[in-house]
Amino acid sequence: MTSLRVRIGILGMALLAGSAVPASPAAAATTPSPTVEEQRLDRAVPREILERSGFDAVPLRFTRALGTARSYAEARKVVVRQGSALWKRAVDRAQGRGPAESDGREALPWKGGGGRRVGLSRDDDRPLYWARLGMSREVRTWEPSFGLSEEQRAALLGELERTSRGQTAVRYPGGDRLKRVLVTGFDPFTLDRDIRISNPSGASALALDGTVIETAEGPARVETVVFPVRWQDFTDRTVERALRPYLKKVDLFTTVSQGRVGRFDVERTNGAWRGGFPDNDNVGVTGVVPVADPASQPQWTSTTLPYKAIVDADTGRFPVYDNTSVTEIPAGGTLPVVRADGPTAGSAARAGGGGNYLSNEIAYRVTLLRDRLGLHDVLPGGHVHTPVLEFGAGNTDPATGTVTDPGFVQNRLDIIAQVRTILVVAVEKAT
Repeated sequence: MTSLRVRIGILGMALLAGSAVPASPAAAATTPSPTVEEQRLDRAVPREILERSGFDAVPLRFTRALGTARSYAEARKVVVRQGSALWKRAVDRAQGRGPAESDGREALPWKGGGGRRVGLSRDDDRPLYWARLGMSREVRTWEPSFGLSEEQRAALLGELERTSRGQTAVRYPGGDRLKRVLVTGFDPFTLDRDIRISNPSGASALALDGTVIETAEGPARVETVVFPVRWQDFTDRTVERALRPYLKKVDLFTTVSQGRVGRFDVERTNGAWRGGFPDNDNVGVTGVVPVADPASQPQWTSTTLPYKAIVDADTGRFPVYDNTSVTEIPAGGTLPVVRADGPTAGSAARAGGGGNYLSNEIAYRVTLLRDRLGLHDVLPGGHVHTPVLEFGAGNTDPATGTVTDPGFVQNRLDIIAQVRTILVVAVEKAT
């Protein structure tokens, strides 16, 4: 076996809709190279995160299982099974089930520790991210004896994305006993700035998935999914594909992402504009958010969350703001203008309250989908930005810092707890 072959990767441009088996025969196509995102796996920090969480075994087991496939159909079954198992393992770990580290190997030495390895806390979202990349890089560069066409390889990558992100695992019980809440999170991003980074929205998704929160209006079941930080996936409408089946079934939704330092924001308005900030593949895209039926596309969408109640409630350590600011080009104008109180009539979007990156875009896409399904007046939903997850004092330099510290863990735990409480308030006040 090659050394960890932690050929760990993410779908990038190849994510396709649906899961149908392509009818075309396997073709002798050039094997794709790992993506920019996948290539980061070769660095020390991702390897340490995988080792200290026990998720280093995931890509290895996946490689072995994939190697037993003798046809595309068998390979697809392996991908679906192991992608689903990765999501379940990450959720179980975050919620206190199963080993926090490595299947009985906690006493093994690790290279950086000089003795017994010290595991990562259960609330950490990074093992899921890096392990998924290990699996996707394996699929992307795999050369089975039976051959893979480009369409088949892309379909396998799509299956891996959907299953390992919880997008195929949303389950709500029947009946009216429980409210139904849908929450989304994101992968870590800005990894070239600090490869140690964690995303509290993804950590919140793992901590909350499948849980029941108690509210004054009765219990509510929370289901979660996680999305990539890649423009192409959003262009390919991964958000709409994943969430459309559930919007008519839920009582409330909120998209969640990491925002500003030291504060939560409930974003009042979302804009139809991409600002070009590089994604996890170091690709930047500028222009109008591409959606189906662009002729009827609005420049702005708005939250239907009970934002005033959320802001007024004591939900936790961090202050929560009703963010009404946007950046627009006014009707008849040519230059962008910041508006503190929201957009003016006929203006063109240049940034929503949540900016013009993928957090704004997921909020725009899901609220637009809500409105196009005729649910604006009956389905509470919108976007919540968490505080930036900061490392503890003395551990802020990515060149010399450690992958975790007590302050870092406490900050993440506090953010997760406050997201949960915000959901409680939202369910109570939206009913």
